[in-house]
Amino acid sequence: MEPRINVQKEGLQAMGALYGMGKYLSKSTLSKSFLELIYFRVSQINGCAFCLDMHSKELREMGETEQRLYLLNAWREAPFYTDRERAAFAYAEALTQITSSLVPDEIYNAAKEQFSDAELIDLTIGIIAINSYNRVNIAFGAAVGTYRIGQYA
Repeated sequence: MEPRINVQKEGLQAMGALYGMGKYLSKSTLSKSFLELIYFRVSQINGCAFCLDMHSKELREMGETEQRLYLLNAWREAPFYTDRERAAFAYAEALTQITSSLVPDEIYNAAKEQFSDAELIDLTIGIIAINSYNRVNIAFGAAVGTYRIGQYA
């Protein structure tokens, strides 16, 4: 698909706000591979092909297994994810598929058991950021399949 608008060229100043989130998260105590896994899951929910291509390539480069990537959409039934990852997936889904005014207490409390306050803030910012990138790509299109590992590092 040919992009409707080349956001990297035409919207560079506007995209700077999102790039700032990435810069902030690069200093997070949450590992890059952990955040990439969350980005991949949120991109599955949103159906962002560009981000799925991008984050799957980054995750595989970081040593993530094909099995965990293939089954991520069914993480509740698959035994390959840690309790911490499961809490983050549920939290990410609640923030991505907003159905009420607050993240349900059960999901929030499970996340609080796994993450410090600072980590939960960083996780929230990461989820906000990937949802924003997904929506930009879905609105304007992106050259799916062209991403190279480290392209936006």
